[in-house]
Amino acid sequence: MSASAVSAVRPHQGLFPPLTLATLATAILAGLLADGAWEIWARFITPLWVGGPLQPAALVQSVFGFQSFALAEVVHLVVGIVFYPLGYLFVARPIADRFLPFLPWPVVALGFGVGLWVFALYIMAHLIAGLPPFLGFIQLTWASLVGHLIFGLVCGAVVRWRTGATG
Repeated sequence: MSASAVSAVRPHQGLFPPLTLATLATAILAGLLADGAWEIWARFITPLWVGGPLQPAALVQSVFGFQSFALAEVVHLVVGIVFYPLGYLFVARPIADRFLPFLPWPVVALGFGVGLWVFALYIMAHLIAGLPPFLGFIQLTWASLVGHLIFGLVCGAVVRWRTGATG
């Protein structure tokens, strides 16, 4: 990646990346690859462990009361492809850069994945949908944690690659 492309995504000054098409492209690419990794884990590997796939659309249905499973899938995909990577770029990385600058990027990315897991299974599933906290810590809970760690790690790796960041 050229120096101008790197500075277009993450300048050396300032805590946040600029609001540019390059930043949006980085977020969407990170989201596509991270969500793709999540889907492989959730639909093909998790069933070997827990006997069935992770179905985040079912959680979306519980939270928002959607009748359509397809609509719930679309909502989950949009959140994973667009909004979660933007959260990494504009929340997780800036907080880590400001308060924990010594942490290597994989630790920040894995911490982001844990944060997504807490958001999904405590805030959304428990506080909003009324399910037990973390679904009662069943096997599916741990499969979800692994999936969110994978998502965070892939998202962080893509952002690191696209921004040319070190550390």
